[in-house]
Amino acid sequence: MAIHIVKNGESLWSIAQSYHVTIASIANINGLDQANMIIPGLALYFPDNSLPVRSYLVSSQDTIWKLAVRYQTTPNLIFSMNPGINPYQLRIGQKINIPSPIKLSMETLGFIVPYAPESFIAVLNQIANNLTYLAIVSYSLTEEGNAYLLLNDTEIIAESKRLNVTPLLMIRNFTNEEFSPELIGKVLENPLYRQNLINSLMEFITQKGYGGVSIDFEFIPPPRRTDFNLFLYELKRALGSLILHVNVHAKTEDIPTNRIIGAYDYEAIGEVADIVAVMTIDYGYPTGPPNPVAPIWWMEEVIRYSIGLINPQKLQIALPLYGYDWRRIDNSTRAYSLLGAQNLALSSGSIIYYDFHAATPWFTYWNGTEEHIVWFDDIRSFHEKYQLIDQYGLLGTTYWQLSLPFPQNWAYMDKNFIIL
Repeated sequence: MAIHIVKNGESLWSIAQSYHVTIASIANINGLDQANMIIPGLALYFPDNSLPVRSYLVSSQDTIWKLAVRYQTTPNLIFSMNPGINPYQLRIGQKINIPSPIKLSMETLGFIVPYAPESFIAVLNQIANNLTYLAIVSYSLTEEGNAYLLLNDTEIIAESKRLNVTPLLMIRNFTNEEFSPELIGKVLENPLYRQNLINSLMEFITQKGYGGVSIDFEFIPPPRRTDFNLFLYELKRALGSLILHVNVHAKTEDIPTNRIIGAYDYEAIGEVADIVAVMTIDYGYPTGPPNPVAPIWWMEEVIRYSIGLINPQKLQIALPLYGYDWRRIDNSTRAYSLLGAQNLALSSGSIIYYDFHAATPWFTYWNGTEEHIVWFDDIRSFHEKYQLIDQYGLLGTTYWQLSLPFPQNWAYMDKNFIIL
């Protein structure tokens, strides 16, 4: 694996010469708008012939030699990836990188809001081999619990199935361009309305040929916590062998009265759902103080809490295909795709810095007299965050959302993972 961080004085030509690749291939994989323009701190990715690198948390009775056998590698290769490691003093919980021909296997889910289905079809064809599920964000619900269609999903369902990606009907308590606590609260507290929602969901799923449902009910009123659990149990009973995928806000402790996380009973949801996706995104959020969108230290705290209540083999974490640009004076915020954020750094001539504690890049630039700060992700930060999936034995990850380009990621996945 080759991830190269551009240094002062380097050019694409010199980097291409060092790695024996072409400038065109570097530009293509990394989505560079201006093939000959790079900046210090820019992370470039290009596949090479090296082994994928697995990431492992040491447990009791582990030895370097046992790990070498398990991962079909050699002690010397493990030593080369872990300078200074003492093979006779491994610590429980110690993180070890292991070059191995055995790729990490996982299940992935990508979200798509099908505003322009015809343009997304081409994208889906390019990345379908990196997806297990496609959650099609096309549905909301009425106050009586009747699901209804917001955006045309027919063409994308058909193409998803043709490409062997399981389409999931995604429903949100979304109205007037925002999540409505009142809407979902009224439906969940009423047994008749809950049943209406289940019946209407099953009708759409059967009619359109979905492989299941992805639930994204946000800001559920905390008093509806038990009602939400009941709804999920009733829905799973109706779904049978079809997939019940449930998205929940990330948390590191249970605060049942909290308006954002209080309604999510991780243990109960983990028992009934086939997959639980913890939304480890938007730690840094629009109009809030500038912060990483998905800092790795926070993601790991969320994972450790979650696997105490949810089977890790049911658990997905979330990775953002976007970053945020904050205007310093008032924290007004604009979102960019990860490729867009990278190219904003290029066009503004900024230096990209890296927060090692958060495993997240950032940069600043000026728009006239206004200073901006941008937190985003690149392939080196995704590499570190993918390691969490390996270390904790998780099911996989979700991506919000697939219309946002990040070509480095898909090339990286082709080289390093088996997508189930």
